[in-house]
Amino acid sequence: MGDQEEENYYGKHGTPQKYDPKFKGPIYDRGCTDVACCILLVLAIVGYVVVGIVAWTHGDPRKVIYPTDSRGQFCGHQGTANEDKPFLFYFDIVKCASPLVLLEFQCPTTQICVSKCPDRYMTYLGAYLVPADLQYYRQFCVPEFGDLSKAPIEVLKDKECPAMLIPSTPLARRCLPAIQAKKGVIMVGNETTYDDGRGSRRNVTELLEGAKKANVVLEMRQLAMKIFEDYTVSWYWIIIGLVIAMVASLIFIVLLRFLAGIMVWVMIVLVILVLGYGIFHCYMEYAKLKGEAGSDVSLTDLGFQTDLRVYLHLRQTWLAFMIILCVVEVVIILLLIFLRKRILIAIALIKEASRAVGHIMMSLLFPLCTFFLLCLCIAYWASTAVFLSTSNEAVYKVFNESACQFSGQTCSPEKFNTSNVTKLCPDAQCLFAFYGGETAYHKYLIILQFFNVFMFFWLANFVIALGQVTLAGAFASYYWAFKKPDDMPAFPLFSAFGRALRYHTGSLAFGSLILAIVQVIRVTLEYLDHRLKAADNKFAKFLLSCLKCCFWCLEKFIKFLNRNAYIMIAVYGTNFCTSARNAFFLLMRNIIRVAVLDKVTDFLFFLGKLLIVGSVGILAFFFFTQRIKLVQDTAPPLNYYWVPILTVIVGSYLIAHGFFSVYGMCVDTLFLCFCEDLERNDGSPERPYYMSPELSAILLKGTLEPSKSADSQG
Repeated sequence: MGDQEEENYYGKHGTPQKYDPKFKGPIYDRGCTDVACCILLVLAIVGYVVVGIVAWTHGDPRKVIYPTDSRGQFCGHQGTANEDKPFLFYFDIVKCASPLVLLEFQCPTTQICVSKCPDRYMTYLGAYLVPADLQYYRQFCVPEFGDLSKAPIEVLKDKECPAMLIPSTPLARRCLPAIQAKKGVIMVGNETTYDDGRGSRRNVTELLEGAKKANVVLEMRQLAMKIFEDYTVSWYWIIIGLVIAMVASLIFIVLLRFLAGIMVWVMIVLVILVLGYGIFHCYMEYAKLKGEAGSDVSLTDLGFQTDLRVYLHLRQTWLAFMIILCVVEVVIILLLIFLRKRILIAIALIKEASRAVGHIMMSLLFPLCTFFLLCLCIAYWASTAVFLSTSNEAVYKVFNESACQFSGQTCSPEKFNTSNVTKLCPDAQCLFAFYGGETAYHKYLIILQFFNVFMFFWLANFVIALGQVTLAGAFASYYWAFKKPDDMPAFPLFSAFGRALRYHTGSLAFGSLILAIVQVIRVTLEYLDHRLKAADNKFAKFLLSCLKCCFWCLEKFIKFLNRNAYIMIAVYGTNFCTSARNAFFLLMRNIIRVAVLDKVTDFLFFLGKLLIVGSVGILAFFFFTQRIKLVQDTAPPLNYYWVPILTVIVGSYLIAHGFFSVYGMCVDTLFLCFCEDLERNDGSPERPYYMSPELSAILLKGTLEPSKSADSQG
């Protein structure tokens, strides 16, 4: 390389590291970095704690659990007058079809807590004539109603009792009409019409509309309840599945430590075989369904079904699975063919990472510390969000059927009967409308929720960054030990953890803050996209899609840059910006090696995670669908068997990712140290390489083209 060409090259990609005989790895004489960000993080955490305390003071999670009557009282809550009345009963469910339900999430009809839902049809006018029926009817009137001799017209006028009772069933603690469809006809009981209690017949479809409006979120709650039931009967089997995934991951990592080359090739072959079996199984299911009634229905015609077992009876489902698995199989095989030489190089790097992990075995347990801290962040964020969302006060508003100037205005139940509203609007009622408030605290609740989300992202990214810097410092101390492991510190992991917290909290806060800002913007864009789904503005949707794509790419780039910046922080103790710049230029000076080594090892680790997750997932599928004859009677009865299966698959991936993330961080650290080693040293007795002989044998003897920076050192 000519002098002018070399100057232009390094002018673009920074100056390579020079030989320094005093450099022996992660420096110990370092100072605090990015102190301003450290102070900002401490202040933000203090503010976060204050927000949590305020939310816990004002919040009441019971509002999420228990239904609320017209007076804002909880149904079925222990220690209250409604303790034995767990169900919410609507006086006139038809009024729940009003647009007010969508605006204020409360039906404009009297609602009371009852011990059980009505199981028969009757009107108050009819029950008044039969003492036994009237006594039964009494439990569905307002609690203070006691004058059974009061004229029925007066009772209905004062809205002390409902005009009619309809057979109902409890759904999410609400009494909703027991509507059924027979041969496409909507009926209650065996009737298509009903007496509204005021002398006229009405169509059952009006009840259906009211029930639909009152049930805006109840169907999802019912789904959630069934999922919860599945968890209650299968949680111990899920834990067993996750333990199997953990043991399999641990065994795989231990074997990788001693048999890295063999394990990588075994892993590749097993992934291909598992995918091949998946293709074969899908084909057999597809062929078995041929000719069966209903199996040729298309997925679009079927629509969304909460019971996923329905889809397994369709040929199109298995055909789609088979096509997806075939595509994945072909892509992996083609990648393996094109990368076969590079895989040998990646195996050498994985072997070196295995030796490093073998000398720092505590690193395999360190993800548990990160996981514990992340669980704390999630728990604090979730509890604060719940308390913030339930810290509103009960707001009462005027509801009426006829025109009234006070309609929709706030009111006080205690003073309502003595106000002018009842005189001007005789049919008006002061009913509980929703939870809100007029104070400054209630007005800024949305800002506090936004702050809660932002702090969650910031702290979660900080915890992940702390783990990455700690592992990078420990593995860097291994690489830069000339005589391994004699020159390594006694406790490299604890030393790296102490340095990260003592000196670089500010730098970690800086990097995680940048990432948190981008993630919050992405969440905001997703929220806007959700709100614009009903709009017809195609330009706004297109612009939003472009922004979402750009910020997704930006987030991925920042994560990549942060990861390498944290490695430089762990080694040199420089601030975040300097470390990010040095890491970026070092990677650019070795861009060929980045593409060849780093990404191939990532691909191999992905195959390892895919193997563990696929194996455990197949085992869970056969167990929960009762296809293993030996334990066929042991599998619990489930509403949706996909609930525990998906839980086991997701949990297995997280467990496998936790173990492989240690290897991934080790490979990235060793790779950057390797690039630095090439720039600092030339392999001569005066300037020997710090890399192991096994690593130098495959990386420096023609297997991988040296970069320009290495040429310039020679």
